[in-house]
Amino acid sequence: MLPTQAESVIKSIIREIGQECAAHGEIVTETLVAFMVKAVVLDPSNGFNTDRTLTKSDVQKLVKLCVNRLLDSKNPSLDTIKMQVYFDMNYTSREEFLEEHHRVIESRLSSVSREITDSRACAREELESLYRKIVSYVLLRSGLGSPTDIKIVREATAALQSVFPQTELGTFLTLSKKDKECQLKELTMIVTGIRLFNRDCGRGGEGIDDLPAILQEAIPAATQHVDSQLEAVQDQAYRYTAVLEKVAKDPLLGQELQPYMLREALYNVRQCEIFLQVILSDIITCAQEVEMMIKQLEAQLEHLKLTVKSKTAVPTSQVFPIFIALSNLWASFQDETVLISVLSNLTTHLEPFLGAHDLFFPEKVMQALLDGVTVKTDVCRIKEHIEDRVNAADFKKLEWLFPETTANFDKLLIQYRGFCAYSFATTDGLLLPGNPSIGILKYKDKYYTFNTRDAAYSFAENPENYIDIIREKAKKNAELIQLLELHQQFETLIQYSQMKEVDRRYIKPVTKCETGTQTDTHLLPPTIVRSYEWNEWELRRKAIKLANLRRKVTRSVQTDHSHMRRENCSQVYPSKTVGTQSLRDGGSRVPRPQIYVAGLRGGQTEATHGVKVNLTRAVDET
Repeated sequence: MLPTQAESVIKSIIREIGQECAAHGEIVTETLVAFMVKAVVLDPSNGFNTDRTLTKSDVQKLVKLCVNRLLDSKNPSLDTIKMQVYFDMNYTSREEFLEEHHRVIESRLSSVSREITDSRACAREELESLYRKIVSYVLLRSGLGSPTDIKIVREATAALQSVFPQTELGTFLTLSKKDKECQLKELTMIVTGIRLFNRDCGRGGEGIDDLPAILQEAIPAATQHVDSQLEAVQDQAYRYTAVLEKVAKDPLLGQELQPYMLREALYNVRQCEIFLQVILSDIITCAQEVEMMIKQLEAQLEHLKLTVKSKTAVPTSQVFPIFIALSNLWASFQDETVLISVLSNLTTHLEPFLGAHDLFFPEKVMQALLDGVTVKTDVCRIKEHIEDRVNAADFKKLEWLFPETTANFDKLLIQYRGFCAYSFATTDGLLLPGNPSIGILKYKDKYYTFNTRDAAYSFAENPENYIDIIREKAKKNAELIQLLELHQQFETLIQYSQMKEVDRRYIKPVTKCETGTQTDTHLLPPTIVRSYEWNEWELRRKAIKLANLRRKVTRSVQTDHSHMRRENCSQVYPSKTVGTQSLRDGGSRVPRPQIYVAGLRGGQTEATHGVKVNLTRAVDET
């Protein structure tokens, strides 16, 4: 069957089961029906095969079984499943809750913010209307009073005009939409800080509740309420555990008490105990945050008073950051108020899921069952075997962790929520708290605790056998999947987002031990060549230095006072006989030209006749 077809079939089955329950007067949520469908399919006694497609008869059988279980109002197991579904749907972590709370506030203010940022006011009446909308936005976002109360509106308007007069609306309208939203948020924080300061000085603060005082009263009241609920639930769990221990020793008594569903009742109170501990932890965190914020609020107000004093004008760069800090602190007080309210309501809504106990186990019945039995608390059970410890040397292939050898011992994620795996597997689902002091067994990157040393040794002999037994028990009682945190073994029952949360909680142990090492010094002779030089330029420098030494002359002297004391010697390079041949002198001479001309002085005739005579000697004659 294709995934889309299978999904449509499951949705139709869930819808049909819901309609059947509604016809019998029982309104159930789709989440509860879906969980019940998967629980019924997992139970091997119902005969469903998850590897094949459901036939029409299988669907009818599945619908009938689910409807019967959902309509069984006298079953503690159903109450436990309803409790788990309710808690999963209504509880979130502190960070997720505050993030969702802020998102809801933003969505509620989006329409008012849009009216202001999209405004194109021009006329005087339109600008006045826009300014009134800004005042309303400031009041709604700060949560300090109603925008319909005239006194509160006047006070907020006066505070806003001191930092953002109406004449600035023209500049505001020229901004982009994003810049307008940022300025609105900043104006809200500044106006809130001004009003809080005026309230502290006794000059205003109309409609502002004293949240620190309210929280200082509400947190102890909520803590006391959860503590009383937790104490009552733990008392019931201790009594059921004592009776089940008695039943484990007497099989005949177990057959008589089988219709009373003692085991399912124990699962119910143990699950409620876990949820109450989660709520109590969050309330304690709130108390710590509130205590710290009260100190910060007092410090900021004192700082502001010192800054302002009796001055008529103070630079905005000095006071605006303090006003914004006051606003952020007050917003945190508002968050803590809402969170405490939600946790208190969550505690109150868990009480109806414990109603079957008085019906099945009234005080007379419990007193009869507890006759001759000592009721022990979890702390007492742990103290009984505080001195018993596993000898890790007895197990060569298994690793045991102890407080003194593991740094993050208290932060390890113990399987089955810290209950003893051996006791749960070997008895009829008895939940006994494990004692980490005995030793934590690490098996396949998972950690197991045990209530006694003998239980630890027995489980370590064949861990897989006991793990399989617990898995089969969880198939028959689906509430154990969440109670014992078996999500990784039944991934089909939880969403992927929850699986990531389970993986995030997994912490590996950081083991610690005392170790020492000692080594001999210089086992091998040193092979370092001290004269080695890798730098080429350093080698060139040494070469030049040696070349210069060859040109030097070594001289020595000896005086009359020293020649008898020692012998001085020197060594020089001997001179070499060297000859050179120079060039040969040579010369040549040529005849000098001699030419004579006769008859230049004239003669007896009118015409002058010259006679040229060459008297130059021949070359070979010279």
